[in-house]
Amino acid sequence: MVEIDEDPQLGLDSDEDDEELSDDELQEAFAKGLLKPGMNIPLDEPKKAVNNVEGLKKCLAEFKKSLPWPERLDLTNLPAVDLIAKAEGKAHPEGGEEINAEDDFQREMYFYRQAQATVLLALPKLHKFKIPTKRPDDYFAEMAKSDQHMQKVRKTLLIKQAAMEKSEKAKKLREQRKYGKKVQTQVIQNRQKQKKAMLTAVKKYQKGMTDKLEFLEGDQDPKPKGPAAKKQINKKNPNAKKKYKDQRFGFGGKKKGTKWNTKDSHDDVSGFKAKMAHGKGGKRSGKGGKKNKRPGKETRRKMKARK
Repeated sequence: MVEIDEDPQLGLDSDEDDEELSDDELQEAFAKGLLKPGMNIPLDEPKKAVNNVEGLKKCLAEFKKSLPWPERLDLTNLPAVDLIAKAEGKAHPEGGEEINAEDDFQREMYFYRQAQATVLLALPKLHKFKIPTKRPDDYFAEMAKSDQHMQKVRKTLLIKQAAMEKSEKAKKLREQRKYGKKVQTQVIQNRQKQKKAMLTAVKKYQKGMTDKLEFLEGDQDPKPKGPAAKKQINKKNPNAKKKYKDQRFGFGGKKKGTKWNTKDSHDDVSGFKAKMAHGKGGKRSGKGGKKNKRPGKETRRKMKARK
């Protein structure tokens, strides 16, 4: 049996590290506390990166020799000229453009312009080798994704589109409701103003402050004023009821103001009689010289009291 002495670092004697121990001996050493977990960790040597530039160039040269260009389709070129920068006078000479690798937009635009220049160089070469660059009308290509996956994508897109349409419809309905409420408020305010104006006009008419009844016409057009209004009134024919009454009963003429003097009656003195004027003419009878004189009011009251 191998003797195991306590070692401060490994828990084993340094002279016996290379010897193989049996499972029983290791378990016995672990039970005594001579072995601790995590102390014996195997370390792998770091791998050395080999950058064989010459070997890579040699392999690339062999590929170029063995395969023609239509099989490789490789091009190495600078990016196309930035037309916007050229128009603004900020264009850099070829190969002198500095690209900030941390700037995503500048880096992607550099790749984009490099792809443009590559296409401009590749198309003439492809035409030279009589390689078509456009897809035929009857070209059939299998999708990289299955039909089931595309159906799921389509379903998701349709759900999103329906949700967007529903949201837009709800937004339009809210706007229409707001506009409808606004119009309804304006209509109610206009009605209140008209009602207030009509009540004010009625009060003025009742108090005798005005003799116009235009407020009774409501929303109708106001009556014309001036000479045109008089002509319009004169041209207006009477209604059927008035015609019937005039035909049956006749037109009685003017009722009010018949006893008023006019200029002609005032100047006409042909019917004046001096004897009859001021109660001087005519026959007299009785003591008072008057016929059928009516007693006064007080006398009549006393006569009633005697009865």
